[in-house]
Amino acid sequence: MMVEVIVALVIIAISLMGTAALQLTAMRVNKGGQLRNQAVFLASDLVERMETNTAVAVTGGYVVAATGNPPALSKACDDGPCAPAALAAYDLSIWQNNVSKILPSSTWAVTQTIAGDPSTYTITISWRERLSNTTQQNAAAVDELFTYTATRTVID
Repeated sequence: MMVEVIVALVIIAISLMGTAALQLTAMRVNKGGQLRNQAVFLASDLVERMETNTAVAVTGGYVVAATGNPPALSKACDDGPCAPAALAAYDLSIWQNNVSKILPSSTWAVTQTIAGDPSTYTITISWRERLSNTTQQNAAAVDELFTYTATRTVID
């Protein structure tokens, strides 16, 4: 009788550990999906900012060299309207600071692939996600680089 109880407890303990491991994996995958979703929203945010300031966008005013360091947060256009070029600088300041805050170890670049009117921009956002241990022998966690790229044509 006592052996049967011990066997039942062992089976229950193993199944509970399996359930906990499954839950941990689900939480990690969910976090990764959330970060990918945020990258899409961040790229869309910049595209919308370009579309409201097309005069500057077609001249290359929204180009950002590859970086991972956002500029100082601009407050230039907080209190009222500002010139289109100042609005572009303000938009890029806000956007770069948002990318830096939301995505871990992020880098970004905004390139104008086709200049003129219409103008085509490519927005590239990269970030690192922490993954689980890759092997039993290697106890260190591994980071994986993810990249989201969006292309948009802006017409003045």
